[in-house]
Amino acid sequence: MDQIAIGKFILKKRKEQNLTQEQLAERLGVSNKTISKWETGKCMPDYAIIEPLCQELNITAAELLDGEEKSVHPSDYQRILKMMKEARDLKNKKFMLVGIVVSLSGIVFLIFSQFIGGTEIQEMLSGFALGISFPLMLLGMILIIRSKCWKGKDL
Repeated sequence: MDQIAIGKFILKKRKEQNLTQEQLAERLGVSNKTISKWETGKCMPDYAIIEPLCQELNITAAELLDGEEKSVHPSDYQRILKMMKEARDLKNKKFMLVGIVVSLSGIVFLIFSQFIGGTEIQEMLSGFALGISFPLMLLGMILIIRSKCWKGKDL
């Protein structure tokens, strides 16, 4: 995948549609600087924006990713969209799993803090474990919520 070629292709197709960067950005819900970065090859569109971008430019995802127009069988296009959705779903599952592990780590620290005590050092360790447990549980919950709420958005 050649980012420069893809960027030039986006630029060409945007101009064919008689759209400014600002107009395309507004339609896609991104900034015109984002469009500029795509067109100069500094970065690639996120997978969540590829389908709307292709619709605005009247191209297929395969053409976008190749950086050139070509004849694509409709089943190829559907296969690409399916793979992009699966990639997004895997990313959401990763955030869910990490969130669960981090939350459980926080609970372990919380329980650990309750069983330590006695000497000054043990009390200090207990306080540390208690202090770290709540941020871990909060971070874990944020990751879990993120994986559930932002399924269709840029992660």
